[in-house]
Amino acid sequence: QVQLVESGGGFVQPGGSLRLSCAASRSFFTIDSMGWYRQAPGKERELVARFTKYGPTLYADSVKGRFTISKDNAQTTVYLQMNNLKPEDTAIYYCYLRTDFASPTYWGQGTQVTVSS
Repeated sequence: QVQLVESGGGFVQPGGSLRLSCAASRSFFTIDSMGWYRQAPGKERELVARFTKYGPTLYADSVKGRFTISKDNAQTTVYLQMNNLKPEDTAIYYCYLRTDFASPTYWGQGTQVTVSS
């Protein structure tokens, strides 16, 4: 039984910043991939940023240069620093964690980010 608890979402004006966090309820022997998706109304779920042991850190083109993903391995926590936020960043943000390709993906509960003046 694994829970991912998200925090840090909220309302912010364009150009502002938010920092999301996602903490796992326990540690793991290994982690294949962990990161963040988002889903805006009427749009498909989009991969925002992730760590994976199979390649370099990945960012969606729409957030490169503005968002930074980081992690605390000891606490099994992943963060998403979001700077220079735009209205099109408005979405529900979900963190995820997968221990290996054969295992289910664990998801956070989602946190709403709203960027509006």
